[in-house]
Amino acid sequence: MPRRWWALVAVALATFMTYLDNNVTNVAIPTIQRSLHLSVAGLEWVVSSYLLAFAALLLAGGKLADVYGRRRVFFAGLTVFTLASLGAGLAGSGGVLIVMRLLQGIGAAMLVPTTLAIIVATFDDLRERTAAIAVWTAIGAMALAFGPLIGGLISQHLHWGWIFYINVPVGLVTAAIALPAVQESRDTSAGRHLDLPGLIVSAIALFSLVYALIEGHDKGWTSGLILGAFALAAVAAAVFMLIEARSEHPMIPLALFRSQVFSGGIGIMMLWAFGIFGIYFFTSIYLQEILGFSPTKAGLTFLPMALCIALFAGISGPLAARMGAHRLVALGMLLNAAGLVLFARLGAGATFADLMPGFVLFGAGSGLMQVPLTNAVLGAMPRERSGIASAILNNSREVAGLLGITVIGAVLRSRQGAALRHGVLPSPAFLDGYHAGLVVTIALVIVGAAVGYLALRRAPRPAATVTDVAAAAEAGPAVAELPAVAEILATEEAQAGTRA
Repeated sequence: MPRRWWALVAVALATFMTYLDNNVTNVAIPTIQRSLHLSVAGLEWVVSSYLLAFAALLLAGGKLADVYGRRRVFFAGLTVFTLASLGAGLAGSGGVLIVMRLLQGIGAAMLVPTTLAIIVATFDDLRERTAAIAVWTAIGAMALAFGPLIGGLISQHLHWGWIFYINVPVGLVTAAIALPAVQESRDTSAGRHLDLPGLIVSAIALFSLVYALIEGHDKGWTSGLILGAFALAAVAAAVFMLIEARSEHPMIPLALFRSQVFSGGIGIMMLWAFGIFGIYFFTSIYLQEILGFSPTKAGLTFLPMALCIALFAGISGPLAARMGAHRLVALGMLLNAAGLVLFARLGAGATFADLMPGFVLFGAGSGLMQVPLTNAVLGAMPRERSGIASAILNNSREVAGLLGITVIGAVLRSRQGAALRHGVLPSPAFLDGYHAGLVVTIALVIVGAAVGYLALRRAPRPAATVTDVAAAAEAGPAVAELPAVAEILATEEAQAGTRA
């Protein structure tokens, strides 16, 4: 097998590990609580510490990969993540486990942006790259879907530490495959300049925002600490924009967002993640608390969705070449909405069979839209910026997902509380809140479908997409619609030189 396909195997394994860790702990929380004698607050930090570090440092990981080399950062992230996984499995106290989860998040923040960037740098042939991105997308989606099942099986039949131990052999195998297969690549236009002020301020902004979103419910949304965290996030975000506008070597070239395809694609991802991550979290509660499913059965329920995501991601490349990315992304989002409508019709007596149509439609829609959306976002900027493009794409999903969990949760709890005050029993009250959250999610996904159709119309069809702007100039009229990102960047760099 050619070396480039072994490189894909390596980054796919790394993707599986990091995505799996996003949700594998959820169904094992009761076992961890009994074993380590943790409070509710301690349990929240076991889950959230990983997400805090991951979301706060993901942009920094993308820039570090572009500047210092994607292969180098890939191995650094893989080492940190694997060793932290071993430490988490061995943890004998809540404090140690929380620290190890934080380190896992740091490792994942370095790993995740390099995986997609390595694919873009490794596969020059467009059809091969489209197939590789489809595999990458399917692996990540399957890891997210298999997480609850794996966590449930381990928590019921093995020591909870094996949730983290399983990353160790996978990490070692990944390193053994990647050493000879993954070649070094970096952003040659950036030299070795690192936007350190931008890195620090962006991390502060994201950490403050994520902290406020996670702790707001328990500490009170109007408490001084939470309001201060939101204010710090807003101020840091404003300072970050100012730094990036004036920097000669910005972490995020703001001119890239002048591309309708790039900015629209990021917006679509955020709308999808805002609704889907929130409702995914509460669907797990619905399955276990209302329908009475065991953790293993609840995890098993998500498998048909995972299989549909993998299947439809595999066929989305040829479909996008025929239909255009804008039509396929819009269709995928509408199928997501249709699946959620079916969920909104279910009650406390739903069976496994009743759940399947909604999961199948949702999986099909997600599989159809992820690959063309990823291709459109990465194709809207120069190839050497693929590391930061991958980081922005992933970061937008994580931040919007955390916001979705918080906001959809607030809608659910508000509706649930109102029902309880009117004498409704707890289970029907939760269903009222769950259905209200679904309505909000459906509306967001429909908006995403409209944005996808309008914003991605200028994206070239995959059969005509090229790897960079220079190649596009030689490819003829089929790719004439590709945004002139290189020209925009050159203009902004010239302006920065004038200011200097």
